[in-house]
Amino acid sequence: MARVHVDTWRESYRGLMSDDVLDDPALLSRRESFWAAALTDPRYNQNSVAVASSEGALIGIAMSGPSPEDADGPRQLYLLYAYAAYHGSGVGTALLNAVIDRTASAALWVADPNPRAQAFYRKNGFVADGAVKIEDEVRAVRMIRTIR
Repeated sequence: MARVHVDTWRESYRGLMSDDVLDDPALLSRRESFWAAALTDPRYNQNSVAVASSEGALIGIAMSGPSPEDADGPRQLYLLYAYAAYHGSGVGTALLNAVIDRTASAALWVADPNPRAQAFYRKNGFVADGAVKIEDEVRAVRMIRTIR
């Protein structure tokens, strides 16, 4: 999972994020630590994690959990990455639906600009709500899906 996370970050954020960050030799070990905690630490037991595979190899990952800003708010998509070779194949939608019920309200942060990802989320009912933040040198916009 850490390898997919690092590889897909590099595919997704090259040109948006510093090469020093993306090519840091410690990036893989930090993602390994992240996933070890996400999968075993009781603090994250309300998170949902899904993986996608093809021919026995992992090709995508996703994770959602409670909103960090509002415990009673909509579920937040924390990450969803698939190798670029699988974009448009349905893998992303399957991962999204595995970690967030398609009939549930939800929120996420997506890199901006990242027109392909933003179009994917719009196709799945999300709209930008105007909130913006900078994290890991990347400008991100919040998108929400409200189900009533």
